[in-house]
Amino acid sequence: MEKVRLQKYMADAGVASRRKSEELIAKGHVKVNGKLITEMGVKVDNHDRIEVDGVPMEEEKKRYILMYKPRGVISAVSDDKDRKVVTDLLEDDVRERVYPIGRLDYDTSGLLLLTNDGDFANHLMHPRYHVDKTYIAKVEGILTTEEIRKLENGIKLKGYTTAKAKVRVMSKDKKKNSSIVRMVIHEGHNHQVKNMFDAVGHKVEKLSRESYDFLTLDGLVSGQYRDLTRLEVATLKKNQH
Repeated sequence: MEKVRLQKYMADAGVASRRKSEELIAKGHVKVNGKLITEMGVKVDNHDRIEVDGVPMEEEKKRYILMYKPRGVISAVSDDKDRKVVTDLLEDDVRERVYPIGRLDYDTSGLLLLTNDGDFANHLMHPRYHVDKTYIAKVEGILTTEEIRKLENGIKLKGYTTAKAKVRVMSKDKKKNSSIVRMVIHEGHNHQVKNMFDAVGHKVEKLSRESYDFLTLDGLVSGQYRDLTRLEVATLKKNQH
């Protein structure tokens, strides 16, 4: 592996965003091969021993976080356009190299899980793990009964047909020509909810993920997060099998 700047290496590994990694270095939280590093420009590779607050990057405890992702934040640990990423929202109490499980679009808000447990993340994202995800969408226009039926039975999109969904129109505004729709799906294709509504002629104006399996956003406001309880983690793992 070619040597790269320490802050990029940390960001790519999921320690924190590049900006936050630079802060950690500048404030004296990072050692390379036992030497405290506070200046930018140091280059490292896989052969170097990197510690953050005395904890080797490969020996950290497992962390499981539920976040209420705001709109206008990237579901990633770093961004080449230097936009705000979800790990920028984490406080100093999160030192582990967590990263998002799956993703929510830049302009989509709602429930997002982050972890540094690769096996856990892979299991949750595996197609055989049919976890229900509930979305609330504000869409242009008023859905017809036929359009709802199509969404529920599966929509043919590029390269695949969606699985059955649960769809309920929660409210309609005929003056503004818009609807609030609740949709429950268990797949996670890119832009899937937006593409499904587009396919029946309704553009999504606003989208939020309200729940993931049995997990909800109760007690959190946009931008906040909490650790999953041991029971929640155990239940998610159990539900995978």
